[in-house]
Amino acid sequence: MLARLRFSKLGKVRWTSHRDVARMWERAFRRAGLPVTYTGGFSPRPKVSFGLALPTGHESLAEYLDVHLDAEVDPVTLPGRLTPALPAGIDVTGGFALDAAAGSLQHEVTSCSWEVELDATGLTDRIDAALAAAELVVTRVRKGHPVTDDIRPAIRSLVVAGGRLRAELATQPRGLRPAEMLSVLDVAVEDCLVRRTHQWIERDGARWEPVSPDATDAPHAGARAS
Repeated sequence: MLARLRFSKLGKVRWTSHRDVARMWERAFRRAGLPVTYTGGFSPRPKVSFGLALPTGHESLAEYLDVHLDAEVDPVTLPGRLTPALPAGIDVTGGFALDAAAGSLQHEVTSCSWEVELDATGLTDRIDAALAAAELVVTRVRKGHPVTDDIRPAIRSLVVAGGRLRAELATQPRGLRPAEMLSVLDVAVEDCLVRRTHQWIERDGARWEPVSPDATDAPHAGARAS
């Protein structure tokens, strides 16, 4: 069985790296007693595939992972079984059974929506200028070397609403990080609280989330792991 899980990452745990979060999940699967499929070889590992890495320091309401199980499990039960086994700030908010041939999250997701808490003074004018620009050039470090890119095509939308910046940023052909988007608005990411709110799959003019928000939301019962 292949299951997809949606989870949030909020509060202090946002400073935990992607690698350490993966270790948390391995422990949670063991504590919850899930029949996770393991790889072969001398160092068996759980067959788990994570979605797009969340930059350290950012929060999220929409993280995803796919896990292979050796037995059928009712996905409705997964949030209640796994959330108590995870650290505070990580909550499983949905579970869904997938076809074994389902595409990977890394390849399927085409854009992400973000919400940024920041000082919005004068931001509207800077947004208008950025959206009107023919190109927005930034220098990124890739494999230890500086590379200049035009990030304008990757900015799908930018708007200030309710004192917060809301953005949709493309993830293909290469993902645009919120810090890079903020840099062209003369905003330091260190002065903001950045939160991923959605991930989107788009095909043939339609788009949807990897797991519908009302897919299998279940109550989170039990005491948390420390």
